Amino acid sequence: AKADGWCGEYGGREVSGLDVGVGRSEALMRSGALRESPRLVAGSHVALVAPSGPLKSSAGVDRAMATARLLGWRVSVGRHVLSKWDCFAGSDEERLGDLKAALLDESVDAIWCLRGGYGSMRLLPGLVAAVEHMAQRGRTQALIGYSDVTVLHAVWQRAGLVSYHGPTARAALTDWSMSHFQEAVRGERPGSVELVAPEAVCLNGGRRVGWLAGGNLAMVASLAGTPWAVDFRGAIAILEDVGEATYRLDRMLAQLRLSGAFEGCAGVVFGDFTDCPPKTSDGERPLNHILEEFAADMGVPMIAGAPFGHIDDQWTLPLGALATLVADERRLTVHRSA
Repeated sequence: AKADGWCGEYGGREVSGLDVGVGRSEALMRSGALRESPRLVAGSHVALVAPSGPLKSSAGVDRAMATARLLGWRVSVGRHVLSKWDCFAGSDEERLGDLKAALLDESVDAIWCLRGGYGSMRLLPGLVAAVEHMAQRGRTQALIGYSDVTVLHAVWQRAGLVSYHGPTARAALTDWSMSHFQEAVRGERPGSVELVAPEAVCLNGGRRVGWLAGGNLAMVASLAGTPWAVDFRGAIAILEDVGEATYRLDRMLAQLRLSGAFEGCAGVVFGDFTDCPPKTSDGERPLNHILEEFAADMGVPMIAGAPFGHIDDQWTLPLGALATLVADERRLTVHRSA
C-alpha cells in the first residue's frame, strides 16, 4: 500500500528546527477559550506517525492506512515509522522529524499516532515550539492516540488545543470502538454527546462541569514538575493505566496529590487499569482500596471503570473539551459547539 501524501514508501520530508518562543497559553486555558479540533470528515488529510515504540512490521501501518481510507480520509505516512533504535521507532531526531513534518504541513488536519510504548517525552523540548507556532497561527490540527501519547496531549493542552484520547492507528477497532471514534472525531451531531458507563462504580456522587484532561496515569505522573505538567484546575481528570503493580498506582496518585496537581480538580473519571496485579512480596494492595481512599481525600464527584484505556472497546474522549460528570448516573456528557 502507498500513502496518499508525502514521498516514497512510508515517505516523509525532513524539516529544520523552528526558532519560535515556547510560551504556554495559561491565559487561554483559564479563559476557557479552547479551540475545537477540526472535524475529520471525508477528504480530511491524516498523517500517521510513530513517536514512541517501534512497529514489528509494516502490517500495522497497512491496517492503519486501510482504516483511515475506510473513513474516507487521505493519508500521509511519516518517513521513519518502520525505523527502530533501541526500544524506539527510530532515533529521537527521526521521530521528531516526522512529527514536525506533519505539524508544518498545512494540508494535514490530524496526526494519528500508530502506537504507544515509550519515547514521546524525549521529544518534548524540540516539539513544543512547533505546536505553539501552529496554535498562534490559528490552526487547530487534531492529535489522536492514548497511552504514551498522553505527553503529546499535554503539549496540545498547553497550547490551548483540543486533542483526542482514542485508539492508536494500528489497532483493529471493534465495531463499538469505531462507532464512538467516528462520533467523536467527525462531530456530525452538534450539541452534547452523552457517554454512559453502566458498569462503572460511583466513588463520590455529585455533578460537576470541567475541561477533560489527563490520560495515562504513569505519563501524567512523569510530567509532574516539568513545564508540561497536566493542568487539572477546573478539569475533569480522566486516568487509566496498564501493567503497573497497584502499589505503583498508589504511589503515582500520591505523588500527584503531594505536588498539588489535583488542586482545583472538578472531578475524576477512572478508566480501565489493565493487568495491574495487587500482590507483592509484602502483601496485597487492592485497587478498590486505593481508589476509595483517593476519592475520600479528594471529595469531588468520581467514578471508576469507565470504558477507556488499554481495552478493545473504548471511548474516544476530546481532551480540552468541556464536559459534565454526573457521577451518580455514571454519565459523562461532552459538550461541543453547534
